[in-house]
Amino acid sequence: MNIDIRKAVLHNIHKNNQQQIKDTITDAVARNEEVVLPGLGVLMEVLWKESTPDQQQQILSTLEKGVQ
Repeated sequence: MNIDIRKAVLHNIHKNNQQQIKDTITDAVARNEEVVLPGLGVLMEVLWKESTPDQQQQILSTLEKGVQ
């Protein structure tokens, strides 16, 4: 069975408002389970693609701080 995780995640949240998306992210982080990581990765991909170069630099700075 071949599942397209990107399509599944985006389909599940495509009509969500900002609060619902925030709740999804907050819940996924709080669960601290490996199974939610692909979904968070899809959201990261959307964030990255929709960000300007300046916003991408801010994301990188935030990530760099967080992983040190």
